[in-house]
Order: sequence, then structure tokens, then C-alpha cells
Amino acid sequence: MRVLRYVALVALAIWVGGMVTLGALVAPVAFATVDAQRIEGGRALVGVLFGALLHRFHVVALGAAVAVFASLVGRRLIGPRPIHFGARVALLAAMLAATLYSGFVLTGQVEQIQREVGVPSLTLPDGDPVRARFNRLHGLSVALMGFGVLGGLALLGWEAAERS
Repeated sequence: MRVLRYVALVALAIWVGGMVTLGALVAPVAFATVDAQRIEGGRALVGVLFGALLHRFHVVALGAAVAVFASLVGRRLIGPRPIHFGARVALLAAMLAATLYSGFVLTGQVEQIQREVGVPSLTLPDGDPVRARFNRLHGLSVALMGFGVLGGLALLGWEAAERS
């Protein structure tokens, strides 16, 4: 049981830690740095780089979700049943759905915008409708990541509350 709980804790730490690192550190620091240095095309480059990082992170998040799910189901089968098992599986499923939607649907829409305009969306003027669409997609992506962080913290709390 301890090994299964450990797997869940590590997977959740990677998933939540990755979201916080990317959203609260990497993106703001990278964009602020290129803005401060007035690097020509810097925001576009950071956008491309961050998109690639997010793509790879979504794969990591999927692996983490599978590990947490396997841990919960394994503990339920071996016993004792994890506390709030149904709520945890439901929350995990919602987090996974948010990750899949963000990683495949939103990312695909952003990439489609990039192909349509031929330049990074970040370089378009603020009033441009394509830029507004990009901003809406970005806002939804941030909200989904915030949901993932809060959900992951709740799952971590339940794991911490379990008895060995």
C-alpha cells in the first residue's frame, strides 16, 4: 500500500509542480525577460518555445494521471479502499479531461490560428479579431491549468490524509 501511495504522491507532485513551474515561473519570466531586453521577435520565439514545452508537459501529465488512477484502483482492489474513492476518481477524470482538452483541442486551435495568419498571434495588434481569439483561448488554457492545480492539491490532500 505504501508503494502505491508513494506512486500517487510522486505523480501528483510532478503534475502539480509542473503546472505551477510552467504557469507561474517559466512563462512570465521568459516573456518579461524578452520584453525587458527588447529582443526583436523575442515574444514570438518564447511563444513557440512555451508551446513546445506545454506539448511535452501534456504527455507527462497524461502519464501522471494514469499513475494516480492505477494507484487508486490498486489500493481499492488490495484494500483498504482509499477515502473518498469516488470523489477522487471523479476529480482525477475531470483533471484528465481538462488536460486532454487543453493539450489537444486548444493547442490545435492555437496552431490553426498561427497557420492562418502566418505570424505568431502575439505579434498581432491588440484590437485584431484573431488576436482576441488567441487571447480567449489563452485565458481558457490558464483557467484549465488553474483547475488542474487546485484539483491536484485536493488529491494531494487526500493522499496526505490516508493512513498507511
